[in-house]
Amino acid sequence: MPRRHDPRDLSSAAQEYLLALRVASGTGDATKVTAASVARQLGVTTQAASEMFRRLTADGLVEHADGRELRLTSAGRAAADAIFRRHALIEWLLTSVVGLGWAESDEEAMRLQGAISPRVEARLDEMLGHPEICPHGNPIDLATAKRRPPGVPLSEMEAGSRATVYRITEEAEEDAGLLSYLEARALWPGAPITILARSESLDSLTLEGPIGRATLGLRPASLVRVLRGDADPDLFHRIPAGTAPGS
Repeated sequence: MPRRHDPRDLSSAAQEYLLALRVASGTGDATKVTAASVARQLGVTTQAASEMFRRLTADGLVEHADGRELRLTSAGRAAADAIFRRHALIEWLLTSVVGLGWAESDEEAMRLQGAISPRVEARLDEMLGHPEICPHGNPIDLATAKRRPPGVPLSEMEAGSRATVYRITEEAEEDAGLLSYLEARALWPGAPITILARSESLDSLTLEGPIGRATLGLRPASLVRVLRGDADPDLFHRIPAGTAPGS
């Protein structure tokens, strides 16, 4: 019978692999993900990734489907969600309280996510107002993802249309340069935007955001989800008053 793990008992490397598989699989049904594709994402050899996935399979956290395809088991998804939840709480703390930028807070959260105790995690969750999404708008767990609207890829929006930035997908979170650009242009969840131009031939999209114009390639724009028109403010988490400096 596969062994069960508290996610905190997993090595930092194992946690990183589970999160990578979670991101590659999306928030719903798993897409086809292999050890080789995760290895490319993490910058390791396919052999190293295969060995880690053998261990995670033995622990009942990962399974194989259709040959080389990898998939999180129910236990694996629960473990990955628990890891991501701690990661998101730390990101909220670092961005909204400490004042770090998105890309830097993501890197620091990777270092810290395995170190906080259940007591500290619970206290952070309370202090930050029990967020159900990370600072980039991504659902903390599958249950949350199922009850929230999926959003529309920014790359599909027509010129002249209005929208609200909904979430910066987990795949986009892997691109520190893109994160920094979106943050610098104030294109965070809840930001109102107007599409000024969209060009397939130029592979670009130009929009008017809260602090001026921004231009994205259609590929990066496809990693940003928006909601058409004005979105319900309740979809966007705000930490309690008095938590952030100067509030």
